[in-house]
Amino acid sequence: MHIDDSSIITTNNGKEEIKLDNITKIEGHGSLDIKIKDNKVKYVKLKITENKRFYTQAIIGKSALSLPLMTSRICGTCSIAHLSCCSEAVEKALQYVPTDQTILLRKLSLYGMTIRDHSLHLYLFCLPDIFGKDSVLDFDESQNEMIKRAFAIKSAGNNLSKVIAGRAIHATFAEVGKFSHVPKQEETKKVVAELKSIRDYVIDFIEIFYNCDFKLERDTDFVSLQTSDYSFLEGTIIDSKGESIPEDRYWDYLNDVVIPYSEATGYNFEGREYMVGALSRMNLNKDNLHSSTKNDTSRFLSAFPSRNIYHNNLAQAIETLHCVDHSIELLESTEFKEEHNEPVTIKAGEGIGLLEAPRGTLYYMLSIDKIGKVKYGRIIVPTQQNQIGMEKSIVQLIEDNLNKSKKQLEFEIEKLIRAYDPCMSCASHFLRINWR
Repeated sequence: MHIDDSSIITTNNGKEEIKLDNITKIEGHGSLDIKIKDNKVKYVKLKITENKRFYTQAIIGKSALSLPLMTSRICGTCSIAHLSCCSEAVEKALQYVPTDQTILLRKLSLYGMTIRDHSLHLYLFCLPDIFGKDSVLDFDESQNEMIKRAFAIKSAGNNLSKVIAGRAIHATFAEVGKFSHVPKQEETKKVVAELKSIRDYVIDFIEIFYNCDFKLERDTDFVSLQTSDYSFLEGTIIDSKGESIPEDRYWDYLNDVVIPYSEATGYNFEGREYMVGALSRMNLNKDNLHSSTKNDTSRFLSAFPSRNIYHNNLAQAIETLHCVDHSIELLESTEFKEEHNEPVTIKAGEGIGLLEAPRGTLYYMLSIDKIGKVKYGRIIVPTQQNQIGMEKSIVQLIEDNLNKSKKQLEFEIEKLIRAYDPCMSCASHFLRINWR
């Protein structure tokens, strides 16, 4: 059977199969199988085909105090999120309460990571979609300044992480219960100046994503951590149906779903599909954004709450400004001092770590024995929680666009997967489809 570029449903028997044997330029490996019959999508199988990594088995028997540096290697992009979440789980298992300064430094390191991570996703991978380009390398000379500003924002996030945590990726200063180094005043002043210099650039990019007309609305449950200062750290889990859950009870509400064709387990929230990430955070927690952010983005914030999956990009763009504004406030109002932290006492215990990584809620559950070794661990990353929703979104998108050409449909699927910003993907233009 043959498919031409005029329509993907030109068939003799009313059946069509779309098979993506390999999705290139992604973080990990993935593929996608689609079957269409009588102009209806019979199934979509989004397969995470990365070889099993067994990291929840690999951590068993390891020292709990060294564990955060190990688990930060799970993801280069979000290494600080894994480092911070694991540290929180270990601290709670050992009943250790970090100082206020340690928590503040942890917030700032997460802000630096989020600025960098959102910038990479939005400005380098999603922006070409809006301008009808394959990549930023195809932008013309009139758009060069925009790309320079994108790199300036990303660089500011990198430098914030370096000053606070030692490195932008695989940070070296953060440890269980403390930071081994605190920033000097001359370092923080330089970072503040850089953050202020790129603030207007961030607002300009927010407007671009606000004016973008991409749309796919879904009736799904939104779930996120609600914090008093939108800091991604410490708070209460809430959902769009009004449920409020303490962090340590999050697991009680999750149902793991075996996906036989994927190497990743999916999840439901109380038996129903749900979404985590920036769109969920903005829908549920926008009132707690920094006051300067709210003042300068009131027009853009009117889009929320939203059921449009593509507004995940707009939410990330606004979050970037919040991270800039709150970081400036914290750095200008704080004089960091060397601390003599209480030593961590080894004991048996269980602890939960939970925070908002750039792509959504990250969850750690650890059990530690009396000599400080890990007995058991569970790690749930955002993309696992969004996998079922991504599949259903692809079904809806295809059924809404069956009249489009092959190239158009490929592009629409790419845009949708990028909007979820899955951690299995570096969110570049990647789909190569074998049309059979």
